[in-house]
Amino acid sequence: MTSIRVTVWNEFRHEKQHERVIAVYPDGIHTVIGDGLKAHGVESVRYATLDEPEHGLTAEVLAETDVLLWWGHMAHGDVQDEIVERVAARVLDGMGLIVLHSGHYSKIFKRLMGTSCDLKWREMGERERVWCVNPAHPIAEGLPDYFEIPHHEMYGEPFGIPEPDTLVFVNWFQGGEVFRGGCCFLRGRGKIFYFSPGHETHPIYFQPEIRQVIANAVHWAAPTNGPRIFVENRKEPIEPIS
Repeated sequence: MTSIRVTVWNEFRHEKQHERVIAVYPDGIHTVIGDGLKAHGVESVRYATLDEPEHGLTAEVLAETDVLLWWGHMAHGDVQDEIVERVAARVLDGMGLIVLHSGHYSKIFKRLMGTSCDLKWREMGERERVWCVNPAHPIAEGLPDYFEIPHHEMYGEPFGIPEPDTLVFVNWFQGGEVFRGGCCFLRGRGKIFYFSPGHETHPIYFQPEIRQVIANAVHWAAPTNGPRIFVENRKEPIEPIS
């Protein structure tokens, strides 16, 4: 694949209502994420937001998307179930999905995890240290042993997700909590990466290390040309049966 087609989805509600968020992301979180991807050589980036028809995720858009990034927080319940199922079907068929920050509680993530996806949280703007616990993983390429985020919302264990297929990052917070902040999952033919940094009142998506992680994740999650999954009765045996 010479060019990965990315769609960045964002509620785009905070940036219209809350002055603290407007000050950090006046044109939307999605555009800053997209700028970071473009700076890392991802040329095909489009945007979709909650208040567009079909939330911007029409069948045509999804058919032309190799990797979908999802940021949501204040309006998870406003996402139509029909669109959730449409996205889930595309992931099972091979589209990559990167779920960011409070997207852990989105309908699509809960749908694909099959669990509560609950966690502990505290909003005090404390220091966060992101430890790479799997330096050989493609998502960790070009990153140090750890990097720090000066101010962020705390997410803490227990985190109500299935055991990740691969754990890439474990995050430590100034208040003492730890969190599985970078988790990989396989669902059908699709690859999913959950990455926790990204609270809307902090300039997380401008940070070089965060942009590196997301760009790496896009390349990792892009579809491969493996066999499609068909469930059907095999009437004729492959080998003779005596």
